[in-house]
Amino acid sequence: MNGFPSEAIAISNGEIMIDATLLAPRLGLSPEALKTEMRMGLVYSIAETGADEDEGRTRLTFRYRSRTWVVVVEPDGSLVERGAPVRRREP
Repeated sequence: MNGFPSEAIAISNGEIMIDATLLAPRLGLSPEALKTEMRMGLVYSIAETGADEDEGRTRLTFRYRSRTWVVVVEPDGSLVERGAPVRRREP
């Protein structure tokens, strides 16, 4: 679980809810700044549902400017961080 509380991310009816105190530092923001940037449409997320051997898993990718954070929600609700937060190169 990488030390993340499983309730930090909830997926219900296709909507993803994530605790701002979990996501914000991984994107280099404070929770307040994260909320502001989200309202401005500058934080993006992608949810991918697993198939075949990944059935029951959901991979969530969050992006803000050149930063990316990826976490997998396992079938039991535990969270697995996939690599450290990475900075993408901007053109």
